[in-house]
Amino acid sequence: MNSPFQKVRDAKTRQPLMLFLLVCLVYLIAVGDRCMAGEPRDAVHPGYRILRTKAYLPPDFDDTVFDELWKQWPPELRDRAAAASSTQRREMLFTEYGLMPSPDAFGGGKALGYVDDGRGGWVMNCLTCHAGKVAGQVILGLPNSHLALQTLVEDVRATKIQMQKPLSHMDLGSLAMPLGTTNGTTNAVMFGVALEALRDDDLNVHLTNPQPKMLHHDMDAPPWWHLRKKQWIYADGFVAKSHRALMQFMLIPRNDAKTFKSWEADYRQILAWIETIQPPKYPFEIDDQLAEQGRVVFEATCSQCHGTYGEEWTYPERIVDIDELGTDPLRLQSLSPIYRRKYGRGWLADYDPTRVREHPGGYVAPPLDGIWATAPYFHNGSVPTLWHLLHPDQRPTVWRRSIDGYDTKRVGLEVAEFAELPGDVQSPRAARGFFKTRALGKSADGHRFPETLTETERYAVLEYLKTL
Repeated sequence: MNSPFQKVRDAKTRQPLMLFLLVCLVYLIAVGDRCMAGEPRDAVHPGYRILRTKAYLPPDFDDTVFDELWKQWPPELRDRAAAASSTQRREMLFTEYGLMPSPDAFGGGKALGYVDDGRGGWVMNCLTCHAGKVAGQVILGLPNSHLALQTLVEDVRATKIQMQKPLSHMDLGSLAMPLGTTNGTTNAVMFGVALEALRDDDLNVHLTNPQPKMLHHDMDAPPWWHLRKKQWIYADGFVAKSHRALMQFMLIPRNDAKTFKSWEADYRQILAWIETIQPPKYPFEIDDQLAEQGRVVFEATCSQCHGTYGEEWTYPERIVDIDELGTDPLRLQSLSPIYRRKYGRGWLADYDPTRVREHPGGYVAPPLDGIWATAPYFHNGSVPTLWHLLHPDQRPTVWRRSIDGYDTKRVGLEVAEFAELPGDVQSPRAARGFFKTRALGKSADGHRFPETLTETERYAVLEYLKTL
């Protein structure tokens, strides 16, 4: 039997051990919080740190402008903002413009898609479009299907004019180029075309260069975790994957060729970080037996385009001819062979024309990892749920999403469906909250391949897609 002295010695021995275990537990909790779904395992990867802390563009606005934006809102919403506390009003601002809160200490309280320039300025970065939320959870690398970029820039411009502040490149550029006609999508492809038109093959600036004919169209950003499986990027797979291909949105004229090229090492690190991002796991209940039935159907009917999944995954990176696919062709048509050829002989493609496809002919069938989280679907974001994707004749003509709702039955956005835009929607601002599939470039037609499946098979495939 142990003596009282032995018990004291044992207690003294246990105290450091308990303290050590407590420290370990705190560390693991901290790491677990930081490594939420969609984040890299190491949230301080050099590429992530660079993206969150380095400003490559001038600021779009500053804190004083941002905090006054609510005064541009419609009367009812403006009255609610006026009565709110400063903290509540900041949350309302983030919600109104589809901005994501930062999941970590970077950014100095600014939205996830902006870098703090150290003087109160908000400098846009890639995460404005490539970090979003699903069912209320912020996920790095997820397309931002909430972003109201056109509305944000219009309100910023109006506020600056009232405050007699100078206008930025975004404020002025958006007067000539639409930024996005539906919240959650942007005219990003044409942004790149316009910027590249002012450069020669070595990226020297020529402001007198003519702008090519523009086919403006809205795009739904792709999830970044797809990049690790790809050798070619963009919806039509026309450019070989490289860090240079990610840099084009910094080509504003004030960034001369020498300055621009000096950032190449940064973007090597940024691409390296992007390729560490893993898709988030489906957080709701899955019928494992039904999902297994769906896997069998999927591998027999879908895998030749979208690949197989699991430890020994495959991905064919197949371009499906536009006539076979039948989805909206405007994105494919928007980049002319002349543009593609010019891209291939320039610095962004490493002066190598073989790294560009001049005539891709269709769209790449994407990997489906994390597809449950990436609604809406298709390159233009026209299909709100996987159920609608599997039922082509049931896709809504007009739909509007809820703010944070998630449809676990149909797997995707929680939406209200309409035969046409409601008559009481009068302003362009309000109309951007509705996706109108009859508008130019926004068709939800095509990808009718699921019509060969029975209803039972479609529900099995739907269940299987939750597991990817």
